Amino acid sequence: MKIILAGGGTGGHTFPLIAVLREIKRHSLNAVDFLYLGPNDKFAYDAFLKEGINTSFCLAGKIRRYGGFSTFIKNINDMLFVTPFGILQAFIKIYFYMPDLIFSKGGYGSFPVIIAATLLGVPVILHESDVIPGKTNRTLASFAFKIYTAFPEKNVSYFPLKKMVQTGNPIRENILNGSPQKGKEIFNLDFKKPTILFLGGSQGSVRINELIIQVAPELLKLFEIIHQSGYEDYERVKEYMKALIPEDLKQDYHLFPFLNEEEIKSAYAVSDAIVARAGAGTIFEISANGKPSILIPLPEAAQNHQLKNALTYAKLTGSAIVIEEKNLTPNFFIAELKNLFQFKNVKKLGEQAKQFSILNSAEIIAKDIIKFLES
Repeated sequence: MKIILAGGGTGGHTFPLIAVLREIKRHSLNAVDFLYLGPNDKFAYDAFLKEGINTSFCLAGKIRRYGGFSTFIKNINDMLFVTPFGILQAFIKIYFYMPDLIFSKGGYGSFPVIIAATLLGVPVILHESDVIPGKTNRTLASFAFKIYTAFPEKNVSYFPLKKMVQTGNPIRENILNGSPQKGKEIFNLDFKKPTILFLGGSQGSVRINELIIQVAPELLKLFEIIHQSGYEDYERVKEYMKALIPEDLKQDYHLFPFLNEEEIKSAYAVSDAIVARAGAGTIFEISANGKPSILIPLPEAAQNHQLKNALTYAKLTGSAIVIEEKNLTPNFFIAELKNLFQFKNVKKLGEQAKQFSILNSAEIIAKDIIKFLES
């Protein structure tokens, strides 16, 4: 059996694909060959290389939503030249690979793959993580015979109900197995204060980094901080923190450019609360690990889907505080975080968060795919 995995190049697309392929390998009685086909992205390439999965690349055009004449020209170029050529590349690669199924996480990088697969008659399954589907999945929904959704079907717009199956968001099983003791060793914690984990997504967030720079000297009086800054902003943040944090508090601040699988599961295990963007992958990992959270949606996210994700999750669980960037001042943020620990039952909020997650989502999807392939 052969399966092509498709999706964009961010962690939000890549990690769920990895979670599902691991479960297919674990449960299938027959050998399964995988190929990742998508945009030429180092993040995805490295992640699949570690899994022993071959990667192949095709061009994929974007539709940029910000204004300006240069943007208009880029969009026209992508629509008329880049995307059609990407479809041709994908067509050739799919034709010679001859897969039994395409499993796609969406994103602009999956568009050429799904169009080419449809032209060749290869069955397509989509997974949608967000409450408001991305433009690519909305466009491609008619070509898929099944659409898995992370959020309950009644909360997800645009897709035909008869195609939708709520499975939750696939999470790497290892992410749920973190050890507080291992986390204490990795991050050199003393557990004398509550620990706050700041995440900016797989690529980091400059604006969340700016917030931490402003609030860290105050927060470190009450909390230990684990901070994932992203590679590009790491050195800048590091230099600022050297200058801003008092000497007696520096041991309570733990800065990382990126948290690998061992580190992130340990960070989840030792954290008492999490501050993060509101990408679906992050929300479902927070939920699965049973942690209360403060979610700061990315305002530029397509269709403002991060805000909708955050508000829906907060409403369904009661375990998250949602702060829009337009309201994100240092004093307001500090007050909200203090209130979380002073006036709310953090442990109970964590339990409410965990009830929302479908912990075996990747296994459910994998078994369904195997059943289809073996039927």
